[in-house]
Amino acid sequence: MMEIFFLGTGGSVPSRDRNLPSIVIRRKGEIFIFDCGECMQKRFLLNHIGVNKPTYVFITHLHGDHVFGLPGLLSTFSLLGRSLPIEIYGPKPIKSFIESILENTYTNLQYEVVVKEVTPGCIFEKREYYVICTWAKHSVPTLAYSLVEKDRPGRFNVEKALALGIPKGPLWKKLQIGYYVDLPNGRRVYPEDVLGPPRKGLKVTYTGDTAPCSEIVKLAYGSTLLIHDSTFTEEYREEAEESLHSTARQAAEVALKSHSKELALFHISPRITDNEKILMEAKAVFPNTFVAIDNSIKVLRYED
Repeated sequence: MMEIFFLGTGGSVPSRDRNLPSIVIRRKGEIFIFDCGECMQKRFLLNHIGVNKPTYVFITHLHGDHVFGLPGLLSTFSLLGRSLPIEIYGPKPIKSFIESILENTYTNLQYEVVVKEVTPGCIFEKREYYVICTWAKHSVPTLAYSLVEKDRPGRFNVEKALALGIPKGPLWKKLQIGYYVDLPNGRRVYPEDVLGPPRKGLKVTYTGDTAPCSEIVKLAYGSTLLIHDSTFTEEYREEAEESLHSTARQAAEVALKSHSKELALFHISPRITDNEKILMEAKAVFPNTFVAIDNSIKVLRYED
């Protein structure tokens, strides 16, 4: 299961209904933050996401509406007693930006901050998941990210295990997590002897700011949820092309091409106030679409 917190869903400037871009994913006690719009830490705290949990921040680009909340978040964490280190990933010059802000505001954090400037590829990996990124199509160097769970082991077949003489207990658990076991009778049993086919994990792709492009389609392929720039409706198509953003219809076309399962319309311009209109525009191309709403939570669950 993954919980997706939409802390801010607007773009450029905050409006009455939308704060600036920030997405948080909570998975098994770990926190993944994608972009940090201004004052996002307030909603982070109101949602009780967790100040002192393993936390990783992924910044798409250095436009102010995506990073001006990061200094405040780091300072707030420190003032509230965070002790665990925090890792921040992003394109150049994310490192110099953070160093300069902390130095010139005389901010003395009480925990370690590790900043990694990255380029497309796999930038972060653990036993159960990894994070990959690619260049988006925007006016400044911009990365889009996917959080991808690795395939989960197949379902454990109790009948097969009992038929093979495997006693219930630790040996079952060992097989379930992918290790073979040796039985007292000398027989060796492998996970594939008692497990069904691997089960697909969840995948969330977050584009940040981008015009539609083939790189995003490839990155998002097979996503459980695609969170795509949908700054404008089609009536502003020319402006979207000039500013290298996307319309809701274009976001839907990317979702369709990438075989994503669900689309969230995100980074919506303050001038777009009719959620139903932007939703219908996208749904005409990709029906399984919703408009991301500030301070809402989307829960992703396994299908099997």
